[in-house]
Amino acid sequence: MPKVLISDSLSPAAVQIFKDRGIDVDVKVGLDKDELIKIIGDYDGLAIRSATKVTPAVLDAATKLKVVGRAGIGVDNVDLPAATAKGVIVMNTPFGNSITTAEHAIAMMFALARDLPQASASTHAGKWEKSKFMGVEVTGKTLGVIGCGNIGGIVAERGIGLRMKVIAFDPFLTPERAEDLGVEKVELDELLARADFITLHTPMTPQTKNILNAANLAKTKKGVRIINCARGGLIVEADLKAAIESGHVAGAALDVFEVEPAKENILFGMEQIIATPHLGASTNEAQENVALQVAEQMSDYLLDGAITNSVNVPSISAEEAPKLTPFAELAQQLGSFAGQLTEEGITEVTLEFEGDVAQMNTRVLTNAALTGLLKPQLEDVNTVSAPVIAKERGIQVSEVKREQRGAYETYIRLTVKTEKREKSVAGTVFSGGKPRLIQIKGVNMEAALGKHMLYVTNQDKPGFIGALGTVLSKASINIANFNLGREAAGGDAICLVEVDSTVPAAVLAEIQALPHVVQAKALDF
Repeated sequence: MPKVLISDSLSPAAVQIFKDRGIDVDVKVGLDKDELIKIIGDYDGLAIRSATKVTPAVLDAATKLKVVGRAGIGVDNVDLPAATAKGVIVMNTPFGNSITTAEHAIAMMFALARDLPQASASTHAGKWEKSKFMGVEVTGKTLGVIGCGNIGGIVAERGIGLRMKVIAFDPFLTPERAEDLGVEKVELDELLARADFITLHTPMTPQTKNILNAANLAKTKKGVRIINCARGGLIVEADLKAAIESGHVAGAALDVFEVEPAKENILFGMEQIIATPHLGASTNEAQENVALQVAEQMSDYLLDGAITNSVNVPSISAEEAPKLTPFAELAQQLGSFAGQLTEEGITEVTLEFEGDVAQMNTRVLTNAALTGLLKPQLEDVNTVSAPVIAKERGIQVSEVKREQRGAYETYIRLTVKTEKREKSVAGTVFSGGKPRLIQIKGVNMEAALGKHMLYVTNQDKPGFIGALGTVLSKASINIANFNLGREAAGGDAICLVEVDSTVPAAVLAEIQALPHVVQAKALDF
């Protein structure tokens, strides 16, 4: 009989699910690191929320552990590389908190508009400062939503229901999805200039970190009010403080902070700041939903081998795994390659499977490709949630299967269509299960994807390779592999270079400035 440890507070109904499914379950909440390490070796599964830290030391001691189930979205408290290396599947519940978090953002907007916490504290103190707390209506105001995915979409719908004008900035939001939601898709600068209220619903990525900094706050409308129930670090807190003190920003309502738990913060004590202790998911309904979901998912895996909402492995059955795994890796690499080069909203995705791979479970491969494609913009996407997210965003996904063989016995081609352009990338799996790129935007080349890659498109002119090598050499960046391809002599060419370290932005800018260079981009896999 499988045995599961619940180390954080979960609903009693979740405990009962394990028992009803025939799984032995222990509830031991509040274990410190050493206590967890001492007992974890007895368990096949570990059910957690955010308090338990699943570190490499814990995983080393977990000799029987097969699955970690996180009741909630974020898995920051789980060392994913270590879990993957140990063969431990990590699951989450990506959609159980959506409504609750969206409602908290709306509640924070109302509190900010009418100074409700400040007025309550004043009244409790025996003051009657009716004239001090002159608020604003939300009706007729413009709500700017930065990140219009699952939660942001719900906030947008609620805003429209409040008779607000809703505008949204999200590179992955398609015109069709925007129309369905009833929002106006805009660029970031336009949103900043027009919005009376700005609410953030984007994950923390290199593109979104510090998105509301001094420069962008200066672009906002005077008197703007800001809500953040997404991630600390999306706002530069020192810059927000300065903008409030100058009178440019009227106030902010924050549920998340750069450092949590936020026992101290430069924003605390400001009258214009409403602060809550990361309550976005804190409702009875949300806690119940995610607890039940994680119990069902873990039970399905431990009893039947079914993998649902895994964040570190594709959903592949035991029978399919040997053949599918290298192609799933290839598909995710193709998706990641295209995703890191895509900066506009995606409208269509086509996967072409030719040869033996056309006979495999292509749904798993498509999900893997979508995961790679969406991950540069959505930190919590996984092989199960990716197709759901793609559908929500109005992305049309199609598969084409051909049994005939061409130059390669089997290959996968991924074509991504955006609002402005179409691009494709293809790859195959060589002997030994090694994925390889074989074509980029119609240009043939063979290349393996390393951890750090430099992608350059250029005109095929003499001197380019030497100039590129000189720039990398000056920056002490070592070249591991160098791959070239071109359409025709003197035409468009592609250079794909594996390097030993990430290429800094300053070096990229220097490469971009070289003669004949069209685009230069650093990629990480």
